[in-house]
Amino acid sequence: MLLLPAMISTATAVQTPEAVLDEWHLAAARADANAYFSLMAPGAVFLGTDATERWTKDEFRIWAEPYFKKGKAWTFKAVKRHVSYSSDGNTAWFDEDLDTPNLGPARGSGVLVKSGKTWRIVQYNLSVPIPNPLMKQVKKEIEEYLKIPATK
Repeated sequence: MLLLPAMISTATAVQTPEAVLDEWHLAAARADANAYFSLMAPGAVFLGTDATERWTKDEFRIWAEPYFKKGKAWTFKAVKRHVSYSSDGNTAWFDEDLDTPNLGPARGSGVLVKSGKTWRIVQYNLSVPIPNPLMKQVKKEIEEYLKIPATK
C-alpha cells in the first residue's frame, strides 16, 4: 500500500476543474481558509452578490478571515455544473447552480487555469438568479435601496 504524505497541498491533490470547485466549496464549509485560498490563483478575483463586492484574492481573504476564524464560513453545494475547455485544455470556464442555506438558490460562474497539472480558480462570480416575473419588483426595491430614480 502506498501512503502519501499528509502535507500534500489541496491545490496539487485535485486534478480537474470539477474537483477543484468541489474541494473549494468543501473547504469553505469546513472553515479551512488555507485549503480554500490555495485553490485560487495569485491575483484571482471574487465577485460577490453585492455590487460593491469585487475582491482580489488577497482582499477577499482579508474580508473572509473573520468567518473562517469563527469556524463557520459558508456552505455551497453544486447541484448542477457545466464546464467547457479551451482548445489547448489549459483554461476552463464554468457555471454552476448552487444550493445554499443563506442565499437560497444561487449561481456561480468563473474561470480556472491549469499550470502544469494544477488547476486554480482565477475568477469566481457569485450571483442570485431572479425569476423573470419578480424582476420588476426586485429592480424597484434596488432602486429604492440605492435611491436611484426609477426608469420607465
